[in-house]
Amino acid sequence: MKLIVTDAQRSAERQIQQVEGFIAQKVDVIILNPCEVDASSPAVDKALAAGIPIINLNSATKSVPTAFVGSHDEESARIAMEFIAKRLNGKGKILMMQGFMGQAAQLKRDEGAREILAKNPGLELLASQTAEWDRAKAMSLMENWIQAHGSNIQAVFAQNDEMGMGALLALERANLKDKVVLASIDAIADALEAVKAGRLDATVFQDAKGQGRTAVEVALKIAKKEPYEKETFIPFQLVTKENADQPR
Repeated sequence: MKLIVTDAQRSAERQIQQVEGFIAQKVDVIILNPCEVDASSPAVDKALAAGIPIINLNSATKSVPTAFVGSHDEESARIAMEFIAKRLNGKGKILMMQGFMGQAAQLKRDEGAREILAKNPGLELLASQTAEWDRAKAMSLMENWIQAHGSNIQAVFAQNDEMGMGALLALERANLKDKVVLASIDAIADALEAVKAGRLDATVFQDAKGQGRTAVEVALKIAKKEPYEKETFIPFQLVTKENADQPR
């Protein structure tokens, strides 16, 4: 097996060009982590039109691929928001940091979070804004929110850990973290250490290695013309200080 790896750097246009390059190389199978639901769909269409199987990894497109490997992103947001709701006893004011608008993960995590908000009428969403999955942008956004909402902030849900860590730094610098519940998603190394130290209240573990490994396994089955799963979903897990030391 030969594995060719490219990075679209969050550009759907570049991603389409890279898939066109793979088509020209006559590769056997393509694994795609779509940048956007709509804008990355032509990449899927072009691969299928060329007769090359394509697996969507982690994120969805409107165009239906040969197979999908990932997680139910709405589940991760439900888990994080349920944790927040429990910590606030079902009553409090919350801020939500969004990822890149229009990406499958952003859309699904927004959907899952709002499901829990709807079930808990005592929870109020003060504001919701994108920080584009970025730590520095999240820190800046959190600083702006602190200026706007101050002591009214009781919880923050960040749709990924990079943004969660940015929010954490801003809250700590403003001496507000002890008064604010903060939860995010992915369980990256920084976030796990922050949870263990009691700085970050919770993260939600997304098994990226498991997703990648499974995608390659599915690709090999397709290339060998063996039976394969059309959809494979890897579950999420809530991580708090109580279970942060468990191996993953």
